[in-house]
Amino acid sequence: MHNAGLDEAVAWSRARDGDPDAFTSLFDKHRDRVFGHALRLVRQPHDAEDVTAVVFLEAWRRRDAVRVVDGSIIAWLLVTANNTVHNLERGKRRYRAALTRMSEPGRTPDHADDVAEDLDNRERDRRVRDAFATLSTADQNVITLCVLEELPLADAARTLGVPVGTVKSRLSRAKRRLGDLTLVSEPIHPALEGGAE
Repeated sequence: MHNAGLDEAVAWSRARDGDPDAFTSLFDKHRDRVFGHALRLVRQPHDAEDVTAVVFLEAWRRRDAVRVVDGSIIAWLLVTANNTVHNLERGKRRYRAALTRMSEPGRTPDHADDVAEDLDNRERDRRVRDAFATLSTADQNVITLCVLEELPLADAARTLGVPVGTVKSRLSRAKRRLGDLTLVSEPIHPALEGGAE
């Protein structure tokens, strides 16, 4: 389906009523942006593909819960991606913990993770991802919407269902925490330098 001139609010209204073609048009419009955001967080394309699939499955399954902000559902999709990544990482930690409990004494550890870490992108990117992962879900959402996606504070507040003042205070706290955690001399992202607008 061609997306030029797509009236997203109308398409979502039809999708919410169960129209699969309308939902497909919204998937086609937003899948690359959701995938790109997921890839920033999880690093592995196959994991980002899984996150993207779950996000759109949740959008279809929870159609009545999706919020349209400024005529678009993208903010809801990105916040759902954050939550999905959080759940994915929690599942991986549980899996690793289970494997550790099952490992045989004296077994030689697998060095694949160390090699993969060495091949990872720049050290600065790793620190930023790690720091982002330690933020609360609320702080991750406000950084995603206001910094990475550059949404106006009012749109972020409507998406999250909180007052603008809450978004401002969360954004300030999250920027400060990211700066402390990454310990980099240059800014992580140009929008992290200044205060909320």
